[in-house]
Amino acid sequence: MTHRSLFGVLVFGLALALPMAASAQRGGGGRIEVPPVPGNLVVPEGNVPFLQTRAYGTQQYMCLPTGWKQFGPQATLYPQNAPMQIATHFLSINPEENLPRPTWQHAHDGSSVWGRLYTPTSSSTDANYVAPGAIPWLLLEAAGTAEGPIGGGLLAKTTFIHRLHTLAGSAPAGSCTVGAVALVPYETDYFFYRAEQ
Repeated sequence: MTHRSLFGVLVFGLALALPMAASAQRGGGGRIEVPPVPGNLVVPEGNVPFLQTRAYGTQQYMCLPTGWKQFGPQATLYPQNAPMQIATHFLSINPEENLPRPTWQHAHDGSSVWGRLYTPTSSSTDANYVAPGAIPWLLLEAAGTAEGPIGGGLLAKTTFIHRLHTLAGSAPAGSCTVGAVALVPYETDYFFYRAEQ
């Protein structure tokens, strides 16, 4: 086989593989595999995962008189095994509540979802699941959603969000100077769910 024909085969194979990978990330064929989670983080029946991402960023803390207080994340999300950014994660005002909430905004269609803990106990530091020094695993419900400015709506259909496979991100240990800010690197998987159709 010549170099030119081998190149053609590789390009053709890549062209076939990319749509399949994109389909898997959209939940095509139910191929997103959610890992086992503690009992208090089980997603209610009738919801299915449609997007799996890996996030890289920081958890942001400020030192108050009572110690370190988390005041928001800042992260970039990527589809699993893909190099392009798919969303950003930050703190912003949820227009449906007029309250600051963790926010995920799609990088391409501009759709957004704001999350809050599903129940007061929808957080876990169970050592059987959560790595030492990592921020808790969470189950969040959509507290608000919005379509993008040109009508895109991928994240607007979100009903629940899992934060799983966390690495690092915990508040610094020990005392601190009031007013100090710490940006602590972290990684995690975010799984997005929608109502089953």
